[in-house]
Amino acid sequence: AGAMLRSLRRRWDGYKYRFVPWLALNLRRKRRTLRYVPESSQDKIISDEDVFETLLKIFKALFINDLSRQAHILALLPEIRCKYMELVTVEQKQSEVNSCNHQSQHVFSPEEVLFNTLGFSLTRDRSSLVSAGTGVFVTKGFVPKGTLVSMYPGTVYRKHEPIFFQSLGNPFIFRCIDGILIDGNDRGLSRSVYRSCSRRDQLGPFQMSDESWLTSALQNPLAVGQYVNNCSHEKAANVCYQEFDVPEYFPVELKQYLPNIVYSHERDSHLRCVVLVTLRDIKQGEELFSNYYTVVN
Repeated sequence: AGAMLRSLRRRWDGYKYRFVPWLALNLRRKRRTLRYVPESSQDKIISDEDVFETLLKIFKALFINDLSRQAHILALLPEIRCKYMELVTVEQKQSEVNSCNHQSQHVFSPEEVLFNTLGFSLTRDRSSLVSAGTGVFVTKGFVPKGTLVSMYPGTVYRKHEPIFFQSLGNPFIFRCIDGILIDGNDRGLSRSVYRSCSRRDQLGPFQMSDESWLTSALQNPLAVGQYVNNCSHEKAANVCYQEFDVPEYFPVELKQYLPNIVYSHERDSHLRCVVLVTLRDIKQGEELFSNYYTVVN
């Protein structure tokens, strides 16, 4: 009985921050854990251009590292193939100069690509907070203030779209300022919905989203934002959520690393992503903590 009660308590501790009645009753008591935003248009720690450039940088590095698996895409896009082959040639020459040998291209793990590209790596592990479950840690390197450090994966729902059954007992639903919801649950019905939508939108060999965040083998090592825990009085927030609409001109060959998909496809709509940006410098070994809810005045 004691173990069952503790299990129920852990589930409630994780879910209560999404439960509207709990939020209404505790809003005044928890003012120190809230992030206040004067206007939604000012809810930007870094610019959309910086978000775009960072995603391009890491996604290109992941694409080049996994070039052998991209043959079917490159065969259909000769101009893209030429661009990436030139980049690979430059990197190989630089590698040969640095290592003084002529070995073939080394294939790194996605975590190594992240470290080599942005200077840090992440992992999911038991949180330092009691009863908080899984958390996200910087395992290697250093993350400066104002850096895109993670992404919140999941299915994107607009206000009118059905999410009732997916939301039952689900602590991973993120609400954007404009009411758009992102379901970051990698289990059960949420998992099935994401996979169905992802495969629905695939264009021949071109994947429009990343499914690997549903597994333990991530192709996009940034797609762990749903496991970042809420801050507390003892553990202040060191990252902050920031919304980003993926532009139409985002390279089609790199969309395979976007860990989000829309629930119902609409031509005129942009894909909503949520990234996590550092509020201060974060050192190796530190856990990431965010604000689960934002008050917009």
